[in-house]
Parts: sequence; structure tokens; C-alpha cells
Amino acid sequence: MLEMDWSDSWRRAFRVELRATAIGLAWRGWPVLPGTYPAGSHWAGREGIENTGPHPVHQDWQERIGTKPEQVATWWSGRPYSVLLATGVTLDAIEVPGHLGRGAARVLRTVGLPVPIIATPDDRWTFLVQTGQKLASSLAEHDDVVLHTEGSYVALPPTPIQHGVVHWRVRPEVCGWQMPVSSTVQDALVDALAADATYARTTGLVAAD
Repeated sequence: MLEMDWSDSWRRAFRVELRATAIGLAWRGWPVLPGTYPAGSHWAGREGIENTGPHPVHQDWQERIGTKPEQVATWWSGRPYSVLLATGVTLDAIEVPGHLGRGAARVLRTVGLPVPIIATPDDRWTFLVQTGQKLASSLAEHDDVVLHTEGSYVALPPTPIQHGVVHWRVRPEVCGWQMPVSSTVQDALVDALAADATYARTTGLVAAD
């Protein structure tokens, strides 16, 4: 999807889907927040437009964490706001480049452990995990590996962004809405990094140590 089709019927249907998603997640205890949406829509030039990626609509968004589902429903009553997850509350999120995410997903599949994974049109993958663990040093040294925890947020499907829509690679239903401990995903990412390094050496892409 290279351009968003903001026809009236599409806009209404998409707003309903975003609202239903936000309410459903709020009932599950996920701290969802309304976020900005792409320029070029019906509301271009008004509140809520963002060209560089979704961010919370409300400046006091951290004070709104834990809002009841009934109130959450009102936030999406008029506009197609993005659905954002405030991290560091019930969930953390580990964001990585797509090639690393695919490698980690393969590792997790081999051990039969499904993990909720989000992907964006610009090939960033995000793994949802339990809170409370720092990023391993072997991952933290990579600038393109980001741990979203307290004070941060990530976009959830079906949030619209430039050139497409955020989507699930693995839905939470697949793992029964049970999030893995962070170390499990981090170990898979470390394994994927090691596999990348091994491939690079054996194919001569980098010099061996």
C-alpha cells in the first residue's frame, strides 16, 4: 500500500476497526493510547497529523495510562487515531530490523514458542515481552536494537503510517495472550546475530577474526 485511500467509506470503516481494536485491548488490560495518523488524510492540517510516525495525541499521555475501556472508547469516537501501547506497564517491546527479527522468529519456531510480533512497512519488527528486564549488553551495543520500556510506546496494528499499515506477523491469540519473558526473546535475537555473523564470515562478506 503506497498511498492511503482516505475515501469516506474507507475512512469510516478503518476508524471503526481502530476503535474496536483499542477497546478490545483495553479490556485485556493493555495500556492503549490514541496516536497521530499520517498526513494526506481527510483531516490533513488539523490536530493529529504526523509525518514522521505516530506519537501520543495527549501531552499528558503518561497520566492517562490505565484509563478504563469506557473512556478509551471515547478517544476514537471521531478520528482514526493510531493505536499506541504504553510500554513498561504490563508489557515491554523489543524493536529490531527486519532481517534480525526474521532470524529470531526462526529460532523461536524451532523451539515451538510463539511470540507476538509486530511489523511495519519499513521493515522493523517488534517483539512483545513481559516487563522488568534490561537489554542484554550484546544487543544493547547495536543502535538498531531498541528496548521500549517505561516512558516509551509502540504502534499496534492496524495503525496507519506512511506508505502502509502496522500489522501482526504473529498475533497474540497464537500464544493465548501469554507474553514471553524478555530473556527468551533476547536469547533468540542473540542467536540470530550469531547466525548473521557466521554467514557473513563464511561468504566472505567480512573478514574472519
